[in-house]
Amino acid sequence: MIIGSGGREHALAWKFTQSPRVKRVFVAPGNAGTGIDAENVPLNALDFPAIVRFCKQNSVDTVVVGPEVPLCAGITDFLTEHGLRVFGPNKVAAQMEGSKLFCKKILRDGAVPTADFQAFTDAQTAVNYVLSREADAPCVVKADGLAAGKGVIVCKNRPEALEAVKEIAADKKFGDAGNSFFIEDLLEGEEASVLAITDGKTLAVLPPAQDHKRAYDNDEGPNTGGMGAYSPAPLVTPEVMQTVISKILVPTLHSLHKNDVDFRGVLYAGLMINNGQPKVLEYNVRFGDPECQPLMMRLKTDISLIVDAVAEQRLDEIELEWDERPACTVVMASEGYPGDYKKGFIIRGLEDAAKLPNVKVFHSGTALNSAAQVVSAGGRCLTVTALGDSLADAKYNAYEAVKCIRWEGAWCRKDIADKGIRAQQ
Repeated sequence: MIIGSGGREHALAWKFTQSPRVKRVFVAPGNAGTGIDAENVPLNALDFPAIVRFCKQNSVDTVVVGPEVPLCAGITDFLTEHGLRVFGPNKVAAQMEGSKLFCKKILRDGAVPTADFQAFTDAQTAVNYVLSREADAPCVVKADGLAAGKGVIVCKNRPEALEAVKEIAADKKFGDAGNSFFIEDLLEGEEASVLAITDGKTLAVLPPAQDHKRAYDNDEGPNTGGMGAYSPAPLVTPEVMQTVISKILVPTLHSLHKNDVDFRGVLYAGLMINNGQPKVLEYNVRFGDPECQPLMMRLKTDISLIVDAVAEQRLDEIELEWDERPACTVVMASEGYPGDYKKGFIIRGLEDAAKLPNVKVFHSGTALNSAAQVVSAGGRCLTVTALGDSLADAKYNAYEAVKCIRWEGAWCRKDIADKGIRAQQ
């Protein structure tokens, strides 16, 4: 069973259906696309007893958790206690994403390169700290807890930092997620993502990827959940990757051990890279969305073998194989996203896109209407993913599929993967 309803979960379900070792794949609650490639189950991701009952009644032996919220709420602990095999970290380990301060302390203990920071629980102390800094020193103010990817405010100067402190600590813009918060130095450079699967002892590092967080072309506009991704990312050269492994991923795992944290699942390092030197912006504890989609397109190893090896702490026996061709993912979104948007528009052209070679359209925010037609049901509706002989070829194939699909108000960025293509020229 895959827990979740987004493009990441569709990509994981699709991958599991390719395994000869797997007889049935359920997705809870899923979307219109997962209902085609697997079997949807109308279960809430936070209703742990109902998930256990369904798994027992339907001979489900493995549960793969997609989103961070159920992980941070302890789904792994609950399901494991009831005899199920779960891919995803336990509640304590999930604090690497659920509490940015917990993550910072692990990084500090492991001497992992990251921005310097100061932690706070009240507005006045933070205001005093901001006033003690240089007036034009940029910084980042971050809420400690989960805020659906929105609890981070980048500030160019002192007035913006004071306003950010007010929003988080006084106005409670992010609710309880801002009960504790911190202020850190702004890191300059270009972002990339390096994900690793770990069984707590061994790290299996995946090819680097790059997400596109800003809504509009040329990285302009508001932050989103991600408007596209591609893999591999040329920014992460073999030399940079070696640094990421030796100076970031391995010391992080050692620091988790030192703090008696048994981490099994996906360690997702969000990195800022400047002049070849990577620093950690944040850690996530699951596959990224949309980074998961190009990675699953390229993964050749049976994913069920990987999940079993993590559960049994024998990941060192698994050799990950990858399609050498790059993959590009373009998010198709509803008009108005990441702000308010309307739902329920019929999505046409999915069959035409599916006929194109080396293309897979993963559903994110979709549903079926009463006439069994696929309709828009979220901000990010589809993640159109394609392989190509080069990154430029993968981009071309993805956008050819995008051209086939239409619904009222549909839009996407036009420059996904351009940074990587330029880096190769």
